[in-house]
Amino acid sequence: MAALVTLTLLVVVLGAIWLALRITPLQTVSAAGQVAQVGAADPSLGSLSLSGPGELDLFGQVIPTSLTFPGPIRPQLQLDRISITPQIVRQLRSDGAHRVELTFSQQLAAGWERYFVWETLIAAGFTALGLITVYAIRRRHVAWKSVAGGVAIAIAVNVGGIVATASSTPRLLRSVHTLDELVGVDTVQPPATPVKVNPSVQVVVMGDSTASGWGLPWASSSTQLDQGCGRSADSYSMDLATANGWNVENLACGSATIPDGLLGAQVLSNGQIAAPQFSLASEATQARLIIVSVGADDMQWGVMTQLCAGGGVCNDKISGAYFSQLLSTFTRHYYELLSELTDLPWHPKVLVNEYYSPFGPSVSCLSHYGMTRAKAKDLASRLNQLNTVLVQGAGAFGFGVAQPQFTGHALCSPDPYVQGPTDAAPLHPNIEGELAIALADENAIGSQGLAAGLSGTPSH
Repeated sequence: MAALVTLTLLVVVLGAIWLALRITPLQTVSAAGQVAQVGAADPSLGSLSLSGPGELDLFGQVIPTSLTFPGPIRPQLQLDRISITPQIVRQLRSDGAHRVELTFSQQLAAGWERYFVWETLIAAGFTALGLITVYAIRRRHVAWKSVAGGVAIAIAVNVGGIVATASSTPRLLRSVHTLDELVGVDTVQPPATPVKVNPSVQVVVMGDSTASGWGLPWASSSTQLDQGCGRSADSYSMDLATANGWNVENLACGSATIPDGLLGAQVLSNGQIAAPQFSLASEATQARLIIVSVGADDMQWGVMTQLCAGGGVCNDKISGAYFSQLLSTFTRHYYELLSELTDLPWHPKVLVNEYYSPFGPSVSCLSHYGMTRAKAKDLASRLNQLNTVLVQGAGAFGFGVAQPQFTGHALCSPDPYVQGPTDAAPLHPNIEGELAIALADENAIGSQGLAAGLSGTPSH
């Protein structure tokens, strides 16, 4: 009889703990613009090993952590959103990035500990409910002292299990400064022939196809890498060099994103590997200004535009949720890039370019492709959201911002600044569009005090 009672109690306690681990809500933590939920991954037979990775649910994509945690109970983190807020700006300016990172690691550990407080209480509740149910099935009066004893045993077993299998997890979480440290980074092998940047250049341009001059003629002296990146003699970087006599290095590359192009290496469509643009810019120790044009490829803007044109509407909930996911991921990567630029030891000025709007009042030249004024308006709204992130981030770090104006010269206008649907690179700037971006940069350089140390004076 005693053995049956003990077995029943054991089953109820272990079942209560298992249920508690499955239903205890994840705890929300927030620091450094990063909002995450922390808790334990669902226990399964596959996780019953002495150690292993935790889980990170990154906007619906579950990936294992690079950190190894002891025991079968391991952390699960779900990333909610990332944004640059005024609070982060104040922290960065007053305390520095290291304080923000420390706050985030402390919040992760605190969220994990808070999760197990709730999990223990829920396990105790399930134990009491289970024992009361057993008494009801056996049609006996509830022995409340026995129920209380069972709850005490459940709490003791639960806490003991946490101490034995997961007590070192808070320490590991406190060692995490950024989410990238949890999951690691994708690495691409550097190019076989390292590219060198002349350290005496005055201006460095980093970015995507808008900055490289994609679809426009190459320079006669262009290398195979220049051609693979679409770097044109008519890009706005060359316009700035010609107009001012500046020594400008254009590192921009078509299809570049922040992780795969600016901060990491980029595999080109012709099989070449372009070195990280930021690493090359780090060699230009005499550069007084760095211009950044990035975001469209991170947001898969070309694909989204094609899907919008081919679909019935562009503001459906599915595409809206997908855009929000991409924007959240971009914000995190953009924040990292700006931090890296801030840490350059010679402290160059930085100018961030917003994106032009390619659509005007008329989209008649695109009607054959399914584009309507309503769809163009939806795309412009999303482009404004991207530009808002670009402006807020630049403001957070005290960087300059340039806003190219294509008003009156949008696609389908008599004198467009944008390549049309039959051109080499639709929706990209044409030669006049690149010149318009250069003029916007010159105005920003002159009006925002970014010309210090540059020979020549920007024209207005």
